[in-house]
Amino acid sequence: MAENGEEKLIAVARHIAKTLGHTDNAMADDILQIFSNFDGRLREKLTETLADPDDSRTGVSVLDQTLKSLDRQISRYVTVDHPIWSDSADASTFLDAVDELVASIREWTPLAADKAVTACLDRAEDLLQQCMFRLEEEFKLLMERSGGGDSVDYGGRGSGGYVESDEDEENEGYEDVEIPVAHPVSDYNIIIDAVPAGTVNDLHEISKRMVGAGYGKECSMAYSLCRREFLEESLSRLGFSGLQKSNAGVRDDDDEIEIDKWIKAINMAVRVFYPSERRLCDRVFGYSSATAAAADLSFMEACRVSVMELLNFANGVAMGSRAPDRLFKILDVYEAVKDLMPEIEVLFADQYCLFIRNEAIGVWKRLGESIRGIFMELENLIRRDPAKAAVPGGGLHPITRYVMNYLRAACSRPTLEQVFDENVVPPVVVDRSLSPSSPLAVQMAWIMEVLESNLEAKSKIYRDPALSSVFMMNNGRYIVKKVKDDELGSLLGDDWVRKHTAKVRQYHVNYQRSSWNKILNALKLDNNNLSPNVASKAMKEKLKLFNSQFEEICRTQSTWAIFDEQLKEELKHSVGSALLPAYRSFLGRFQNIQDIAKYAEKYVKFEVEDVEARIDGLFQGTAVSGSGRK
Repeated sequence: MAENGEEKLIAVARHIAKTLGHTDNAMADDILQIFSNFDGRLREKLTETLADPDDSRTGVSVLDQTLKSLDRQISRYVTVDHPIWSDSADASTFLDAVDELVASIREWTPLAADKAVTACLDRAEDLLQQCMFRLEEEFKLLMERSGGGDSVDYGGRGSGGYVESDEDEENEGYEDVEIPVAHPVSDYNIIIDAVPAGTVNDLHEISKRMVGAGYGKECSMAYSLCRREFLEESLSRLGFSGLQKSNAGVRDDDDEIEIDKWIKAINMAVRVFYPSERRLCDRVFGYSSATAAAADLSFMEACRVSVMELLNFANGVAMGSRAPDRLFKILDVYEAVKDLMPEIEVLFADQYCLFIRNEAIGVWKRLGESIRGIFMELENLIRRDPAKAAVPGGGLHPITRYVMNYLRAACSRPTLEQVFDENVVPPVVVDRSLSPSSPLAVQMAWIMEVLESNLEAKSKIYRDPALSSVFMMNNGRYIVKKVKDDELGSLLGDDWVRKHTAKVRQYHVNYQRSSWNKILNALKLDNNNLSPNVASKAMKEKLKLFNSQFEEICRTQSTWAIFDEQLKEELKHSVGSALLPAYRSFLGRFQNIQDIAKYAEKYVKFEVEDVEARIDGLFQGTAVSGSGRK
């Protein structure tokens, strides 16, 4: 029964439409509009009838009347000087008229070979363009009215989010009030809904019509213009000033402050701002394949300026000076980019954002190149360090202290090993049980070799071979001590530590040989059976020589420096172990000679205890030259 009723109703509608098409065009137009509003199916059936080739003149007439009716309706809205969306009923009526206009164009486009139809379609396209211009204007007004052009303080209240103070709210609107800088967050699991849900729905309805009518690019530009300002203002609230202070790379005393601000800004941007923007784009433009391109274009255009400014800052850091003291600043920036790359690759995965993703990867690689270049510069710095003045007392050279503390601090950063791996993307985890020598280990060992060569050149400044050995012993012991029980030691390996510990022992042997052997030789007694007079004279000469040499050595070496207390005690012990028994034996023989015994006090300047005390007074000089950490 229902189907028969529908067929009868459609038949009646066809008859009325045809009749009115030949008599009263205005009335026909009104009746067609009523039928269309009543049931969309009537429109389809009527169109089929009116488009019948046998009745083309009637069909064109109906199209003409439809366009006239739509022109009257649409003109009421496109010319008003107040927002259409200020009244939801007006907005709905206007969208219905736009839908009907688009539907009419689509219906009649296949018949565009007919000149009369083409003329009507040209009128329809002009009318559609007026509708699109007005929809674009309404879209912008909705964005601005929703606060899309003003930054917000970021949600997550109670979890470290951004909350604007009452004072900031009270001062809002005054030109002389600085933009409040938001407080840092630690939890980035935040989504910003900067546009109310009702407004998002209105924007979606507009974007659906504009994209469907072929005006998706214009809609995207309208969206991105407002949202771009929002993102830039939001970053400025984090204290990031972009390239205004760093267009030639990071420099001056505020380097660390600016980099710290940048790290906070890029983390908030990539983990909060851009995901929120992506979500808003998808809600405004929809998730269908038909609107995906418009959503992607809008997201790219909204984020492009701010994300490129953030990446340009990092690129400025990478392209700046490769002075060794910049290593840790560049590592901070490198780590920030590295940690955010997974999010960047997901966020900017579409065709429009490909250049952003590629630029981020390029900046990341350039930062790695800069870090590796800094270690090359460190090598050059060590090589160029001149062997001018000797360190007093053979103490620790400033370059040794600087390089070792520098390398320890550098190797405490796990990221550094990734930087030196051949394949930087993706990160490579080196299994040292399988590969004991990583690229970073090779680099560290090479710098150590360069440092040792420089120290050996500096040791030749000392005229006294014993002092030269003390210098190398001091610096070698310091190097080994800094390497052991540290990440640097894990990189270089136990074999390296054993080899260099043996070198320090050899410097110890060299010191004792060049400094104390001649005294020990003075205490040696000839085994030949000499006459008492000859033996007495020889021993007097030997004792006199010992007194002179021992006095001179103790006076000289008391000003020499040994930085390591354990090493100092080892040296004193080894000297005492070799000298005291020999001196004790010599005195015993000396005092057994009858002609000398009664005058022994005249010739013996040092008792055994005195020699021991003088040995204990060795190496009292300042061990560390210059200032800084030990």
